[in-house]
Amino acid sequence: MSDAIDDDLWSAVGDPTRRRMLDLLLADGGGTATTLSDKLPVTRQAVAKHLGVLDRVGLVHGTPSGRERRYDVDETQLARAVAQLSAVGSTWNNRLHRIKRMAEAIQRHRQS
Repeated sequence: MSDAIDDDLWSAVGDPTRRRMLDLLLADGGGTATTLSDKLPVTRQAVAKHLGVLDRVGLVHGTPSGRERRYDVDETQLARAVAQLSAVGSTWNNRLHRIKRMAEAIQRHRQS
């Protein structure tokens, strides 16, 4: 993942099911598609597809574990993703504050 905002990353973390999966993997110290599907309102196959998306963007890594794959969160990649998303949030907050100041200045000018 580069320092630039990655569209695949946005897509991956934009899905609420995938965010919940990351939460569960972090809380449980990892898991499989089966263990995750037991805790989510989606099928094991859907969980496996979501894990594939998270794996492609580097947020999780799967290793063979018996007949399944065990997934663990790559905390370094997650920290980078959080930093990227925070940077975007900060940029938009600054833009919105500038727009608000401009709107307030226009309003004051109209009132005078």
